[in-house]
Amino acid sequence: MPLPPHLYTLADYALAAQARIDPAVWAWLEGASGDGAARRREEISFGAHAILNRPLADLRGGHTRRHLLGLDLAHPVLLSPLGYHGLIHPEGELATAQGCLETVMCVSTMASRPIEVIAQAAAGPLWFQLYVQPRREDTLRLIRRAEAAGARAIVVTLDTPAQPASPQTLRAGFAMPPGIAAVHLSGFAPAPEASGDWYNPALSRLTAAAPGWGDMAWLRGQTDLPLLAKGLSRADDAARLMALGWDGLVLSTHGGRAMEAAPAPLTLLPAMRAALGHDRAILLDGSVRSGADVFRALALGADAVMVGRPQLHGLAVGGALGVAHMLKILREELELAMVLAGCATLDAIGPDALVGV
Repeated sequence: MPLPPHLYTLADYALAAQARIDPAVWAWLEGASGDGAARRREEISFGAHAILNRPLADLRGGHTRRHLLGLDLAHPVLLSPLGYHGLIHPEGELATAQGCLETVMCVSTMASRPIEVIAQAAAGPLWFQLYVQPRREDTLRLIRRAEAAGARAIVVTLDTPAQPASPQTLRAGFAMPPGIAAVHLSGFAPAPEASGDWYNPALSRLTAAAPGWGDMAWLRGQTDLPLLAKGLSRADDAARLMALGWDGLVLSTHGGRAMEAAPAPLTLLPAMRAALGHDRAILLDGSVRSGADVFRALALGADAVMVGRPQLHGLAVGGALGVAHMLKILREELELAMVLAGCATLDAIGPDALVGV
């Protein structure tokens, strides 16, 4: 589909997407936990850091290339795992994969198209996002499918053993329409009933299904692919996981959909980088809406960033072309920030490029 005019920023894409998406689906996409406090903290955190200009720097040979977990990427902006792209576009994840040029698309466990078919359509490398299943044999099935489809890394989501629908979704009366489903989970047996405390059966069910440290060691032994943990917020937990042989982290609150009291991922970056050193990958996922935001995240210690909702905004507005154009905007904005800050390469971006405001 041709792109409409006047799409210059990711905010333009969000506005255009809202006009094209069913209001109940929009509420599902844009909703956040509780009163939205976690999402607001994410958005505010970027504005707390201004970028210092450096007009006399030598910028010859400048580029945005990034080597990440064995991949040579044209830029450090990746697509976050998001479920149910079929709600937004008839081709679902296939169109998203076609528009994800020169970088990584992370396919969700909750995708509406199977990873094998997505891989055939993909213009770039794929990662796979894994929800640990109640039965290890089901978790292993997902890992083996990802490996067979050519996934280059596994991102394991750890912080949402419970993720209730947002108040916005409930108020809008959103329900998954016929024909849209988490296809990777088809045929899985239901989770076993937990024998829990009579006074709090819901908590018992949730804790019975939540993964533990033993599962983390087991996962590391099941695949040679890089493993990244999505959703950790404590540096001591991160260091413990890396000691088990994991390869990195994705700092995220799922766009404010997880715990509403969660800190902004950007604020966690310096401590995480100090704890893990520079031999582990750290990605930031959450409220990145401009190339300047990408620059800020890299300056505070991220190797790369992931964008969530904007990929579905692009998908709604222009299909594969909209996704590609959204990424192009972010890359060009990042290039501009680098030029004005006197940073010829991503490795030149450091905390001295920022000042608190």
